[in-house]
Amino acid sequence: MRAAEFLLLMSDSNAKMDALVRTTGQALAPKDDTYDFIAIGGGTAGLVSTGGLALLGLRTAIIERERLGGDCLVHGCVPSKALVFAGKVAHGARGAERWGVRTREVTVDFAAAMNRVREIRAGVAHDDSLEVTTGRGVDVIAGEARFVGPDAVKVGDATIRFKRALIGTGSRPRMPDIDGLSGHEPLTNETVFELTERPDRLLVLGGGPIGCELSQALQRLGCEVTIVQLSERLLPREDPEASELVAKTLRAEGVTVLLDAAVERIRDHVASVRTPGKTTEVAFDRILVATGRVPNTESLGLEEAGVEFERAGITVNNRLRTSNRRIYAAGDVVAGMPSFTHSAWAGAEYAALNAFFPVFLGAKRRVIPRATFTDPEVAHVGPSAEELRAQGIAFDTVSTPVSHNDRATVEGESEGFARVHLVRGKDKLLAATIVGRGASEQIVAAAHAMTHGEGLAALTKTVRPYPTRSEMLRDIAYDRSIERITPMVKRMAQWWAGLRR
Repeated sequence: MRAAEFLLLMSDSNAKMDALVRTTGQALAPKDDTYDFIAIGGGTAGLVSTGGLALLGLRTAIIERERLGGDCLVHGCVPSKALVFAGKVAHGARGAERWGVRTREVTVDFAAAMNRVREIRAGVAHDDSLEVTTGRGVDVIAGEARFVGPDAVKVGDATIRFKRALIGTGSRPRMPDIDGLSGHEPLTNETVFELTERPDRLLVLGGGPIGCELSQALQRLGCEVTIVQLSERLLPREDPEASELVAKTLRAEGVTVLLDAAVERIRDHVASVRTPGKTTEVAFDRILVATGRVPNTESLGLEEAGVEFERAGITVNNRLRTSNRRIYAAGDVVAGMPSFTHSAWAGAEYAALNAFFPVFLGAKRRVIPRATFTDPEVAHVGPSAEELRAQGIAFDTVSTPVSHNDRATVEGESEGFARVHLVRGKDKLLAATIVGRGASEQIVAAAHAMTHGEGLAALTKTVRPYPTRSEMLRDIAYDRSIERITPMVKRMAQWWAGLRR
């Protein structure tokens, strides 16, 4: 860790956050030797599961070795979206003259922008604080938990028994095996928000959601960013047209995007990057690694508890129960589950209810949308077109461009789209993608319809304010209904109208 970064850990904003959520070094011992429910990990899954059961009167506890709030608060959603917004403000100021608003030269105080990110994080931390958590009736235990049997964990010298438990230990950045990488102090999402000095040249490894979001934000704040993406496109899970549009936008803003590329070795702040047909030398000041996540399963003693796991994480059934009937898991640590805060929230909610009550809440049936907060945003819910084809599902696709939306037009947005996949010849909604400003908010309508088994036509029933981007999905539904007006329907309408004269 650099000296500047070490000093930053003692800054006012980080000290404020730690005063609220840090468990390390605090005298937070177990108050009982047996609990109805314990959560290992104080991130989203742990907070949601214990808090809900405590409100119902169960004796619950969280075991956390560092900070409540987990990755989302400290290293993920909160600081990253604050950084994305800072970049958006800078980018908007530079383009203000387009709207007849003339400003002086736009300059970015990088240290101040990063400090603001940390201030926002400290402000949000109250919701995950020790005070709020214990106020719900949840005991917080400081330390590292290790299973010592099918119904017991050890924390320090204390052995704690439980009726049910949830593993919510999350994940950490995956570090690629690249010759010379470790000697260049690579940044990850766990350290990038602690920067105080702007790296003039930033090399980003990975073009998934984290890599794309941070690359665009830091480019807008004055870094010269190069993305090295192993696959043939950015955001490979998303609609190919969405990936192409994000890449086009990043390049237009000055980001160098190298696709189908791999770093072979690093020497003296120069990376040798193999691209199709040639090797490119990329000079950099700092490296940001965004090449995926690794579940935190080490040191838990899962074998002692009889909990089966694999490289991708802990294996669970549809109720989120592990191979030990007393133990459940939710969040990033679960194999095959989406790595999102809202997914961890949804999983923890179902796991806690399944653990104690005569219900069968199937986690795999739950509709989980996702969003990448680049500009334009990319939001999706349901299987991709490739996944639907692989499953042998016949489907129709209906799209509308953002240029047909009046709100987007008046705000100068011309590229983007909304797209839905429907069961072939029917109204059943299988999936939806939205690309454009506010896509993360708009996708909720499609997710709601899918959750409640409603068809595309249901999106026409709600009257929307005009002009809003939410009209895009409604317009798709209208277009689909127009397609279904057959000559027979027209003749019947004309016949009925004739009777009304």
